[in-house]
Amino acid sequence: MRQLSAVDTQFLNFETDTTVANIAGLAILDGMLTRGDLLSLLSGRIHLAAPLRERLAFVPFGLDHPYWVEEPRVDLDYHVRELALAPPGSDEQLGEQVARLHARRLDRRRPLWEMYLIHGLAGDRMALYTKVHHAAVDGVTGADVLAALLDISPEQASPPPPVPDRRPERISTAEMLAKGVAKTVANPANAVRFLADAVPHLDEIPIVSQLPGAGLVSKVTRGLESRLTRQDPGPALPRMVPPRTPFSGRISAHRRFAFVSLPLEDVKRVKNAFGVTVNDVVMTLCAGALRQWLLKHDALPDRPLVAGVPFSLRAAGNQSTGNQVTLMITQLATQIADPVERLMAVRDAMGRIKSRSALAPAPWLQQISDMMPSALTGLAARAAFDFFAGAAGPINLLVSNVPGPQFPLYVCGARLLAYHPVSVITDMSGGLNITVFSYDGSLDVGVVSCREMVPDVWTITEHLRAALSELVLIAEDQ
Repeated sequence: MRQLSAVDTQFLNFETDTTVANIAGLAILDGMLTRGDLLSLLSGRIHLAAPLRERLAFVPFGLDHPYWVEEPRVDLDYHVRELALAPPGSDEQLGEQVARLHARRLDRRRPLWEMYLIHGLAGDRMALYTKVHHAAVDGVTGADVLAALLDISPEQASPPPPVPDRRPERISTAEMLAKGVAKTVANPANAVRFLADAVPHLDEIPIVSQLPGAGLVSKVTRGLESRLTRQDPGPALPRMVPPRTPFSGRISAHRRFAFVSLPLEDVKRVKNAFGVTVNDVVMTLCAGALRQWLLKHDALPDRPLVAGVPFSLRAAGNQSTGNQVTLMITQLATQIADPVERLMAVRDAMGRIKSRSALAPAPWLQQISDMMPSALTGLAARAAFDFFAGAAGPINLLVSNVPGPQFPLYVCGARLLAYHPVSVITDMSGGLNITVFSYDGSLDVGVVSCREMVPDVWTITEHLRAALSELVLIAEDQ
């Protein structure tokens, strides 16, 4: 029996009628499979994926974080569903259907996941949309759940047998309450610890980094630490104030979703021509696409957008479930017209945050979540979201780039052609999220938006293609 961390619980707390914390993947498949095939696959492998077989147990009065308890018999018939697109079964139709599914909250009385087999996709393809609550997985553990269902050849491998049945762990209500009270008493010490640890990283924390003097205090403190520890303090970060955009402010309950696959070979050609990283190119493509979208809507700010970039805190070999992430902030040089200058500006900005995170990624998200008593964290999270809903927010959008396997994978014998991430938008992070997953020679992009803020989300995928083509042409002339 496992307890949710403070960060895991925050993903439960910030859900509202308009904000959901589902993270998902849209798999495009070449080949035919049935719902029966999926049910058979899951029944034989669900023991390999803990998030698929655990449900929440809440502590009375919210005195402590909830627990994960083993569901004795997962109702796969409920969790695995199927539907069909109307002809012609275009990608746009699929995106619209995924947007509707993604906006629905998961039933907290059951394990927090659903899977949809989608028929009728043009080109003799099928789609498999799988969503899991962010409280249960982060990007790394989400990929592990996916891996449990995939094979490296069309022939299905025999999974390792489940551990012999053992008596499930249980915790009584009285024990839950006692632990909750003990943690409440300890919370002042957590607050003091956070203040001591956070000061050197003030310029990394959204909202706080915008305060006058935060960068100077952070720089001076890191300098003192450096002299004491004889370690490099890392570069200072500029003060990043997000400009107002059409996707700033309070989001609606409705979503749009678009997806595209970009050739990894072309991205590497640009990378090699200009001596940058693949991630630098990805971030530059996002900056270029957003610049074009903002120009089209006569809304291009004269200063760079501020993007939140998730960083994993998970040590190598750490297979534990739950969220072990922090969020770094960086500038996207959307104000720069020249594509190569834009690439160099993004490279420099990403270099600064990579240098800082390489030294010691600041676990400020975990520390802030730990700082408050559990009974207050939900109220605090909702109050913060409400406060920033009418403003530009601490960041303009979230951008994430997740590395994946560079070889083909299969689901029930059907080849996985592409895997597009479907992520989260919130009032605080903006009504737009671009997440990239590299797989088998492609960068598979998923773009989620608020339907009212960015209704033409497919134009962003077109701008991503155009931004890459522009850089490839320049790279070929080098």
